[in-house]
Amino acid sequence: MDRDSSFIGQSTAFLDSVERASRAAALNRPVLVIGERGTGKELVAERLHRLSQRWDGPLVTINCAALPETLIEAELFGHEAGAFTGATRARAGRFEEADGGTLFLDELATLSASAQERLLRAVEYGEITRIGANNAVRVDVRIVAATNEHLPALVDGGRFRADLLDRLSFEVVTLPPLRAREGDVPVLADHFARRMAAELDWPHWPGFSADALEELLAHDWPGNVRELRNVIERAVYRWDDPERPVDHIIFDPFASPWRPRAAAEKGSVERPPSPSADPAPVAPRIVQEADTAEVTDLRRAVDAHERRILEAALSRNRFNQRATAKSLNLSYDQLRHALKRHDLL
Repeated sequence: MDRDSSFIGQSTAFLDSVERASRAAALNRPVLVIGERGTGKELVAERLHRLSQRWDGPLVTINCAALPETLIEAELFGHEAGAFTGATRARAGRFEEADGGTLFLDELATLSASAQERLLRAVEYGEITRIGANNAVRVDVRIVAATNEHLPALVDGGRFRADLLDRLSFEVVTLPPLRAREGDVPVLADHFARRMAAELDWPHWPGFSADALEELLAHDWPGNVRELRNVIERAVYRWDDPERPVDHIIFDPFASPWRPRAAAEKGSVERPPSPSADPAPVAPRIVQEADTAEVTDLRRAVDAHERRILEAALSRNRFNQRATAKSLNLSYDQLRHALKRHDLL
């Protein structure tokens, strides 16, 4: 596999899911791949194909959420000329393109009810009918489907066919989120960082500082491996000294004092609190006359005042850094650097 389709990780949870996918690959049965965004569902689908007896056949991918409901059936099953407005010629669908190979249906849960019905027939009987056609076409296709939804709950809510789920769930590979993959964050971070350093022609990879690694381990990674890759590549790209370990991690690239205000914020109008409203929290004391009377060094006075604010906020939040950052309207990354600047870490 190339560098973009390789599996990196050493945690038991991750290796177990890869092993399950590898064992299922040899069987000509449907497989469901379940996982949060960014966990590598498409990589698992590719692995299932490459390790199967269909490895030399086509691997056709379609994102079911990327097409409107009116076009998804034509994309999957094809259509005849004149079947609908704009269908000037006949076109084979993805099922026919994948004949003899694997069809990967990403975002399976977004399929419409009519598309689910057609898919059920294709899985059960191995044949499809183009839109506008009268005769069915035999296809030899293995289905691998992926979603970040809990499909049994969708069945209970009437949004997914129970009989289709029964036929697709011969094997279900559930990928663990990155926060559950113990020990994998440093391994993945080092892999992505080395690759980015090579792309930037750095003479060598200096590694991450202890503080930077601590920040990476403390992050919750809602975007999983995809988010981690972006964070690491951005950190290396923005680091100006390839001789020193990378010490600055930016988790939110949109964080900026000049970012545009949200529409709701722009339209909001400040109103005085009603008599029954809870009193607003008292704003922190910024500068009192006693503070300004003896100031002879502005920079030192500002630094000292900022340190006092940080110490007080940490104490109020029982030294929970994420809660402290939120209370000060700072990102976690901004708070960490402020604490380091004042030797409070």
